[in-house]
Amino acid sequence: MASFTKWLGAGLGWSFGGPIGALLGFVVGNVIDGFTKKDIQDFRQQANNHSNNTHSGDFEISLLILSSFVIKADGKIDQRELDFVRAYFVKMYGKDRANHAFKLFKGIMQNKDTSVRQVSLQIRQQMQHASRLQLMHYLFALAKADEIVTPDELDMLQKIAGYLSINIHDFESIKAMFYKDSESAYKILEIEKSATDQELKAAYRKMVKKHHPDKVKHLGDEHVKGAEEKFLKIQEAYEQIKKERSL
Repeated sequence: MASFTKWLGAGLGWSFGGPIGALLGFVVGNVIDGFTKKDIQDFRQQANNHSNNTHSGDFEISLLILSSFVIKADGKIDQRELDFVRAYFVKMYGKDRANHAFKLFKGIMQNKDTSVRQVSLQIRQQMQHASRLQLMHYLFALAKADEIVTPDELDMLQKIAGYLSINIHDFESIKAMFYKDSESAYKILEIEKSATDQELKAAYRKMVKKHHPDKVKHLGDEHVKGAEEKFLKIQEAYEQIKKERSL
């Protein structure tokens, strides 16, 4: 159990405070089996000493909590979505760290009192815009894990995006990476199909700057790898349009 406490505390900064900290305290003290009184005291001490800097663990915790809202949005829990969360963490962080994260996730899923608005506002206040965009990309992938994004799930994604101060253009761009139609490439680059070639090139440069993986480098190499998947979608969209226009 000490290893779990060490994992939880080592990677957290601002997540120890606010509504997210309250949720973690509930999970640690009431849900996760095997914690001793000292473990809980250590957790509370870490909370008192938390910093306002964003660490890798803050992104992980944010991802887990927001995932729980998306999964429960349609009133049912699909095993494919739970499997997606576990597989994502194994891919990003390795099996041992993923096991710790999923253990915490099970406790988060049991909580019914946490407000998506309050949690999202805390994330918005503390997390850089590029990292919030990366969160939304992951949440869309999660919603598609069972092949269908229900209206309730889409509504939850829109709510989260609004609370995270992600504008409609960025939201539709990320959405288009998962919904394929004749205009998906243009939506990804946040331009109309009538855009000129010069506007196309300018839009691509803007998107490269906004979504470059280096924007999340401070969170660790694993998050850079995750951002590269989104970055690749932008490059593919640009190449597709260039090919269509014989540029």
